[in-house]
Order: sequence, then C-alpha cells, then structure tokens
Amino acid sequence: MQQHLIAIDLDGTTLNNKSQLSPLTIQTLRLISEQGHLVSIVTGRPFRTSSSIYRQLNIAAPMVNFNGALCHFPGNPNWLAGYHQNLDREIAFELFANQEELEIDLLMAEGHDRLFTSSMNLPDSPYYPADVADIDKLSRESLTYNPTALTIFSTEEKQPVIERNINKHYGDFVSVRTWGGDFPVLEVVQKGINKAVGVEKIAKFYRIPKSAIVAFGDEENDLEMLAYAGRGVVMKNGRDSVKAIADEETKFSNDQDGLAKHLIELFELDI
Repeated sequence: MQQHLIAIDLDGTTLNNKSQLSPLTIQTLRLISEQGHLVSIVTGRPFRTSSSIYRQLNIAAPMVNFNGALCHFPGNPNWLAGYHQNLDREIAFELFANQEELEIDLLMAEGHDRLFTSSMNLPDSPYYPADVADIDKLSRESLTYNPTALTIFSTEEKQPVIERNINKHYGDFVSVRTWGGDFPVLEVVQKGINKAVGVEKIAKFYRIPKSAIVAFGDEENDLEMLAYAGRGVVMKNGRDSVKAIADEETKFSNDQDGLAKHLIELFELDI
C-alpha cells in the first residue's frame, strides 16, 4: 500500500465553525493514521493555539505552523526534517513606529512561547492567549530576538492597502498572507515561506511522492499547498480564488464534516 500524506488546514477546514474537532473528524483521521498514512496539521496558527488540537487528535506526526515558517514534530525536538524560519526583528520595530500612518490597529510579533504586542487590549479570539503572563508589550527591550511571524489587525477593507505598503518596503524580505476565517488578519513571514514548503519537507523526509499527497484548505494561505499536492481539495465553504486552483471540492462544508466525509469516500473507510 502506498503511504499517503494528508495535509490538513485547521480553521475553516478541519475545525467546525466553533473551532472544534467533531467526533467524526477525529474518528476518520485516527483510522487513516492507523492504516499507515501520515496525517499532518498544516496551519497558520502558532503551536501554542494548535497544540491542544494536536493532542486531541492523538496522532503522532509532524506539523507545520505559522503558514510554513515552523515545521516540527511535537515531542521530538531532534526530528531531522524540522526547521524554523525567522524574520528580522527590525521589520517589527519599523512597522510599530509607523503603525498609525499604516492604519494598523494592532501589531503582534510571535516569539518563542511568547507574544509581543503593540497593545495589551487583545481581540477576543481563540488564536491568542487569555493569560497575560504569556504576553509582553512590544519594544526593543522586550523583543530581543528575531520573531517567527508578525500578525497585523485592521479593518478588512484596509488590509489590501496595508499589504501593498508592506510589500513596497519589505517585499524582498517578507511574504504577506491573509488567514483567520471570519476574523481575517494579515500575517508576515520570511520571503518564500508558505504551507507548501512545510508539506514538501515532510513528504521528502518520508519519501512520499507528490501524487500521494492530499491537501485540504479553504483560504488564500492554502493556495500553494493545494497547488503543490497531487490532490488539492478545497472546502465547500472555501474562497473562490482557492476553488479556482483546487483539483476537487468537498460536497459539504467544514461545519458539516466536509473533510471527514471526503476522506471516508476517498479511502473507502468503513465508518
């Protein structure tokens, strides 16, 4: 049997509209793993807000965070294929200094197990910690190393302008993508980093051919991953731009177990 890599985005894809795993999704993914296939979470989320989902699935496998900036095997720090790509912290400081001019409402820098933010008034969102002990005010004194990613909040209408301004000044060094589902944000990572980079790293390490990679996603930060996979599957609730490049579309949305039902049919699972 050819081992497959199942690369799954979280928000809007694997998780329902309450940001939860359904019982059917858990059962399906575990059964696929038990059959010898590799199930890897590939998400824009940091590990701190996706670790509980990884533990709930209880599937030992590598995962990708920060839209491809971090590839690791939780609990196995010596995993040979792991990598961690950072940003120059000067970019964070310059954006912070020009926050008002750029019409950025909130700027966050993702550090090692800590969050550095331009304001302590954080949005009510499952993506960010409620415990202020994990948060520092962004400054040169607090952020003493290069962060993994920057997250930018603004009104949705202003995001394209902010993205253009960042690309104009830092386009040679960074990539900017949108993620977050109903609560969209801009994320800035190192140039050339995207989810496909992490998926390719995992696939090559386990010698899984591209034809045996099945990737699921719904947003623009999934574009490269779905295009790279042998079978790129967009969710029924996905954006039109993603549907335009996907090989297949699920019959049901993320809130209707669309991913699980698609996998049950694809792998002919007896569930």
